[in-house]
Amino acid sequence: MAGYEYVSAEQLAGFDKYKYSAVDNNPLSLYVMHPFWNTVVKIFPTWLAPNLITFCGFLLLVFNFFLMAYFDPDFYASAPDHVHVPNKLWVIVGLLNFVAYTLDGVDGKQARRTKSSTPLGELFDHGLDSWACMFFVVTVYSTFGRGSNGVSVFILYLLLWVVLFSFILSHWEKYNTGILFLPWGYDISQVTISIVYIVTSIVGVEAWYEPFLFNILYRDLFTAMIIGCALTVTLPMSLHNYYKAYSTKTLKHDSLYEVMLPFFSPVLLFVLCTVWIFQSPSDILEVHPRLFYFMVGTAFANISCRLIVCQMSSTRCQPLNWLLLPLALAILTIMSGLVPQHETLLLYLLTVVITLAHIHYGVCVVNQLSKHFNIRPFSLRKPNSD
Repeated sequence: MAGYEYVSAEQLAGFDKYKYSAVDNNPLSLYVMHPFWNTVVKIFPTWLAPNLITFCGFLLLVFNFFLMAYFDPDFYASAPDHVHVPNKLWVIVGLLNFVAYTLDGVDGKQARRTKSSTPLGELFDHGLDSWACMFFVVTVYSTFGRGSNGVSVFILYLLLWVVLFSFILSHWEKYNTGILFLPWGYDISQVTISIVYIVTSIVGVEAWYEPFLFNILYRDLFTAMIIGCALTVTLPMSLHNYYKAYSTKTLKHDSLYEVMLPFFSPVLLFVLCTVWIFQSPSDILEVHPRLFYFMVGTAFANISCRLIVCQMSSTRCQPLNWLLLPLALAILTIMSGLVPQHETLLLYLLTVVITLAHIHYGVCVVNQLSKHFNIRPFSLRKPNSD
C-alpha cells in the first residue's frame, strides 16, 4: 500500500509544466522577516535538503501540541483555581513556535540557494502548513483556556474554522488565478503568538484575567483579532485578487461551479462536524475538545493537500473527499441512537482512520513525485548517484 499512486498521469503531466508564482506584499514579511531569513539561511550547510528543514519545523509544532496536551489536556490549566502550566514551559513553546516559523520561512530560500527547487518542495511545504494550522491554533488556546476567564471550546472550534477557511481561501485564489497571494495574517499571527507565549512565561496566565481596555478581556481581544483579521484583511484581499483576475480575463475557470469546487469538501466537513457537536448525546466537544479539534484539522489537511495537488497540476478539483464518508457514517450512527455509550470510542476510531489515511496519502504522494522527478525528498543526492 506504500506504493499506491494517488497522483494521476494527467496530474504528473501538469506538475511537469508547473511554474511557481506567488505574491508577498506583507510589510512585516518584506521588511522584517525576509531580511532575517536571508541571514538565517546562511547558517545551514548547502548539503541540507529544504524538505528536511520544512519537516523539522512542522515537527516542532507537533511537539508543542503534545507538550500542551500533557500539561493541559482539557484546556483548564489556565483557569483560576487550577494547576497552571509551569511558566518555563511557555518559554520553550514560544521559542519552538518561532523557530518553526523561521524554518518555514527559510526552506524556500535554501531550495533556491542550493538550486534544488521542485514542485514537490512547494507541495510538501504547503501540505504540512495545512495541518499545522490546527496545531498552532489549539496550542495557543492553552494560554487562555476555557475557565471563567477563558474561551468556550465551541468558540475555539469556530475560531479554528476561521483560520482553516483563511488558509483554504489562499489556495482557492491560486486554483482560480494561478497565483498564490501569501496571506498577511500568517506572518502577523506567528510573530504575535510567539510573543504571547514569552510574555505568558514572564507574567503568568493570571495576567490574562485582567481587562485589556474598557473592561475588554484579553480573551475577547484574542477572538476579535482572529475574526477581524479574516474579515478585514484575508477575505477582502482574496476577493480583490480574484476580481483583478476576472477583470483582466485571466481566470483559469469560467463557470461558477468550477470556481467554487474547492469549497465543497471544506464546507461539508464544517457542516458534518457542527451537526455532530449539536447532536452529540455525550456533549463530545466538551468532553474531548482536543481530540475533536485534531480530527477536524487532520481531515481538513487532507482536503487541502488534494486541492493543492490539483491547483499545482492545473487539473480539476474533486468535489468530495472520501474521508467525509466515514465521518458521515459515524454521525448517522450517533444520531440513530444505536451506540450512545460508545460515542467516545467512535471518535477515537474515526480519528485513527482519518490520521492513518492522511499520513498514507502524504507518504505515497511524496514517494510518487520523488520517483517522477528523480529526487530524494530529504536529500540533495540523486537516487541514481549511488
